[in-house]
Amino acid sequence: MDTRQAVSATLFLAAGVVLLLTLFPGLLVGDPGPYERTTVTAYSANGTELATVDVRVADTQTKRRVGLSETDSLAPDEGMLFVHETEAVHPFVMSGPREDMSFPLDIVFVDSNGTVTTIHHAAVDASGRFEGRAKYVLEVNRGWANRTGLETGDTVEVPPDLQAR
Repeated sequence: MDTRQAVSATLFLAAGVVLLLTLFPGLLVGDPGPYERTTVTAYSANGTELATVDVRVADTQTKRRVGLSETDSLAPDEGMLFVHETEAVHPFVMSGPREDMSFPLDIVFVDSNGTVTTIHHAAVDASGRFEGRAKYVLEVNRGWANRTGLETGDTVEVPPDLQAR
C-alpha cells in the first residue's frame, strides 16, 4: 500500500468513527445498564411534606455520566437521583455526553444529612457548570422546585439503602 492509499484508508476509518460517535454518543461512556428506581420525598424546613419524586438512581460513574441524556422527557414528578460516594462540591454540565438534553432541569444539591444546599434552574441550551455541595443531586423538570415550594434549607429524604452507599 502506498502513502496515498494509507492516508485515504486512515481518513475513511476516522470518518467512520466520527459518524458512529455522532449517531451513538453512548459508545464513548459505555452502557449504564438498568437503573434502580425508588422514591424520594421533599420536606419544607418545618417538616411539611412538599412532594414525592419517582427517581432513577445513578449510583455508578457510568450512570452518573450518562444521567438523563438518553431521556426524551420526564413526567411531572419523575427525576433522577445521583448518588455520590462522598459529600463534596460536584459540578454538573448540560454539555459533553449530556449535550443532547432535550428539556430543561432543576438541579437540586442535597448534603449527606438531606439538606438542600443549592438549587439551579438549567435551560436546555445552558452552558457552563452548575455546582453545589452534595452527596446527592436530584434532577427534575425545570420549575419543579418552584411548583412544590422547595427551597435551600429544606430537606430531601433519601431511602436508607441509598444512604449506605
